[in-house]
Amino acid sequence: MKLKIGIVGTNFISDDFCDAALQVEDVELFAVYSRSEDTGYNFAAKHHIPHVFANYDEFLSSDIDAVYIASPNFAHCQQAIQAMTFKKHVLCEKVMATNEEEVLKMIKCSQENQVILLEAMRPDFDPALKAVEESLPQLGKLRRATFEFCQYSSRYDHYRNGIIENAFNPALGNAAVMDIGVYCIHSLIRFFGMPNKVHAMSTKLKNGFDGSGIVLMEYENMIAEAIYSKISVSTNPSVIQGEDGSIQIDYISKPESIILQTRTGSRDTLKGGKTNNLLFDYRKNNMVFEIIEFTNLIKTNTVNHKYLSYSLDTIRIIDKVRKQCNITFK
Repeated sequence: MKLKIGIVGTNFISDDFCDAALQVEDVELFAVYSRSEDTGYNFAAKHHIPHVFANYDEFLSSDIDAVYIASPNFAHCQQAIQAMTFKKHVLCEKVMATNEEEVLKMIKCSQENQVILLEAMRPDFDPALKAVEESLPQLGKLRRATFEFCQYSSRYDHYRNGIIENAFNPALGNAAVMDIGVYCIHSLIRFFGMPNKVHAMSTKLKNGFDGSGIVLMEYENMIAEAIYSKISVSTNPSVIQGEDGSIQIDYISKPESIILQTRTGSRDTLKGGKTNNLLFDYRKNNMVFEIIEFTNLIKTNTVNHKYLSYSLDTIRIIDKVRKQCNITFK
């Protein structure tokens, strides 16, 4: 029997999710919720989704088994908790919520209702980063990690012309550190755990929006940094450096090429945790891997899973960044 999923939010990331879901045999796109019926029907027609709701309670009372939440950040906590009280499993877009208190409430609700709560942090589930994790011992003693995600937002052109859209509106819980810096911070947490100290710097726009920044994370024997931007572009890879070699990751949110280079000069591309001369076996829309893991957690009823600790520790770091950089939401 297929898992019936309801979609909350009709932006481009929901389009990508629907395209990925079509590749997973165990799921069915069953319903969409939108505050605007017209928007909901247009989205449903595009993805052949049979049911449309403009009332959230009615949406949650339908035959859906799980909810994918891709609404603005500020709405994640409320919508997820409401869904879980209806005994629906929740796959919530990153960031899971706007602060640690909200994430803790969401985790508590999932445990009380014995439903799965999972952050849709796509690198967590991509086999490319599993290959990186398995190859870290080849680097010897780790000394430095630089994870970089600088992507000029298409909506920034509108901002520069005086039109402030949701993506650049801090009132909705948006910030560059929340939108794309989170990929770097979360992946660093996943590989290396919580740092001893955090130092952050941010570039602000006139409306107070966090446009770019750097987060330094101090560990006992190494330094890690997350470099992010929505107002500039970079082609630099993310790099993990050890005393015996390094690993380069071309694109931290959806890696296509991962290069392992040793101090002695050998150079290989990782595939499935082993080294060979082929590019990593990669599916362009890697959201498919998070959907597969979501269904696996539901099948095994694994309410308390490791990904929750990654999400919780990540939002704790982001809370520190926001405090140091005075990144505030109304």
